[in-house]
Amino acid sequence: MKKIQMVDLKSQYDFIRKEVAASMESVFESSSYINGPMVQEFQKELELYVGVKHVIPCANGTDALQIALMGLELKPGDEIITADFTFAATVEVISLLHLKPVLVDVHPRTFNIDPEAIEKAITKKTKAIIPVHLFGQCAEMAEILRIAEKYNLYVVEDNAQGIGATYTFPDGIQAKTGSLGHVAATSFFPSKNLGAYGDGGAIFTNDDDLAHFIRGIVNHGMYTRYYHDVVGVNSRLDSLQAAVLKVKLKYLDFYNERRKEAALRYNSFFEGHPNLITPHRLADCNSHVFHQYTLRLIDADRDGLVAHLGKHDIPCGVYYPVPLHAQKAYADPSVKEHTFPVTNQLVKDVISLPMHSELSSDQIEFIAKTVLEFLT
Repeated sequence: MKKIQMVDLKSQYDFIRKEVAASMESVFESSSYINGPMVQEFQKELELYVGVKHVIPCANGTDALQIALMGLELKPGDEIITADFTFAATVEVISLLHLKPVLVDVHPRTFNIDPEAIEKAITKKTKAIIPVHLFGQCAEMAEILRIAEKYNLYVVEDNAQGIGATYTFPDGIQAKTGSLGHVAATSFFPSKNLGAYGDGGAIFTNDDDLAHFIRGIVNHGMYTRYYHDVVGVNSRLDSLQAAVLKVKLKYLDFYNERRKEAALRYNSFFEGHPNLITPHRLADCNSHVFHQYTLRLIDADRDGLVAHLGKHDIPCGVYYPVPLHAQKAYADPSVKEHTFPVTNQLVKDVISLPMHSELSSDQIEFIAKTVLEFLT
């Protein structure tokens, strides 16, 4: 059996090696490395894939989220509601823009932001909601959009982990994550479902005016060279990364289906076990693209399991060991610990197993049986 990787980018590359080489060679031949034709081609193909009018590529996923917020022209002190259980980049950009992050608890089943908690946290200063499609699972967007409309709030999707997921509204209408809010951000970090061979990101919107504004922001505030109409940043996707992403976008649905198959294979070993809760999914599995396969351990030693897996050369991850409200950088004395019962429990319970499109059946079986061995 091949060595188990948390994410096996080498095997994935081997499968598309010739296509990637040809795509990158075309960039070398054009010698257009910034905002070249390859970036524009990838942008158009991603717009079609997501079903959104405008994709604005940028340098990384954190920039994408920051620039999306900059595009909304919020004022210092404006409040942004987001989930307490997620990666720090989501709250980092809020603080960098001198906005106020308002952290709320998540749903114990999906790990995504709890709409009831959102509505309770709204004040006169609230301007936006950032739902995170955590681990590849769609947030409850119908209810979030209802709340946003009721209180006249922006919805900024953090789609860094959910690209390719499909959300089904109560009336049966379906749409890709990234096309659901007023604006969205994603990351092309190498380990993402659609990953570059370096950093990269993109912003999505159906708003023509917002798209125009953001295109200036990402390029030093310029629409015409050396004429700076707005305050901007330098955040552009380079052509070589676009060349990689253009190839990999063709395979994204395949990659996501392989992840779903791996998740269902894991579930076949774990479902019904008294000490394990498998990831929530709908029957068609389309709302979850399994950026991570994250278990909850019940009445079991999570850290002991981490050590046990390590002894068998099985990598794993704890995403995330400390909630945002307890992080030194974002601590707020006014925040009450009892406000986050679900998050405070999840950080003790969760463990993520290897998950990628190259996992073999024998690897999954070995990982699963090693987990079950520990719980026996």
